[in-house]
Amino acid sequence: MGETDVRDLFRRAVAEDDAAAMREGVERMLGLAEGGGLSPEREYELRRPDFVMEMPQSGERVRGREDMRRMQESFPGGGPAFTLRRVVGCGRVWVAEADGRYGEDHWQVVAVFELDADGRIARETRYYPQPFDAPDWRGGFTERM
Repeated sequence: MGETDVRDLFRRAVAEDDAAAMREGVERMLGLAEGGGLSPEREYELRRPDFVMEMPQSGERVRGREDMRRMQESFPGGGPAFTLRRVVGCGRVWVAEADGRYGEDHWQVVAVFELDADGRIARETRYYPQPFDAPDWRGGFTERM
């Protein structure tokens, strides 16, 4: 399935509030459906030329899909591997939750995608919280996931 097919899934998600279509599109964009990994080229084709991505925790902003692709191609040791947990949203705004592995580092990833009517990613905001051990005092109120 090529870039056009992923955009078709994204367009369907936008037009019909179809979470299953958006999840499949994200899986294909990330290469998860084929058992592969991130492809800076595949993602590049799915972004608008004026794409903006922000990472509030580090205070960084990437302007333009060219710089985004160059950043992805520069990952030390290759790109991260993801396991997609959940995709929710409606209309042009969708949120993906994933587990990410960057070498030995494990991160939770929350990405907010803002799409245009043509199924291209216009904006993305990424949050990278690290897992932590729950304090003992909460044990009587919570269950392990």
